[in-house]
Amino acid sequence: MKVKTLLLTGAVSVGVAVGAIGYAFHGGAQTPVTVVDFVKRNLASGGNEGSIFLVELAPGAAVGRHYHPGDAFAYILEGSMVLELDGQPPVTLKPGDSGHVLPRQVHDDKNASSSKPVKFLVFHVTEKGQPLAVPVR
Repeated sequence: MKVKTLLLTGAVSVGVAVGAIGYAFHGGAQTPVTVVDFVKRNLASGGNEGSIFLVELAPGAAVGRHYHPGDAFAYILEGSMVLELDGQPPVTLKPGDSGHVLPRQVHDDKNASSSKPVKFLVFHVTEKGQPLAVPVR
């Protein structure tokens, strides 16, 4: 009985943690955004970690205004994305294009298409233990 209780408690804890991470990254109710983590590792440059993840935005979807605690580099695989950096004109990125967002630079990523998803890879470098993204209202 104790094993079942521990397993159930662990499963609920993992579910709550994953939900909280999704909420923090996606800005709450904006569910047409999916994120798949590929790798997250400590870097040799002491105190930092790097991660690579895939983001997919449904047609017309937006991640929501947010910032990353560290550097974020994106590479567009499919579709067309509008990168809106606070204080700068929007930039449209197409397959093969790449971009860089400085640490703590508030921005939004939007799908420019009303009919096709946009998919992009992100390489993120930050201090160990920092969140992937922080929503900004």
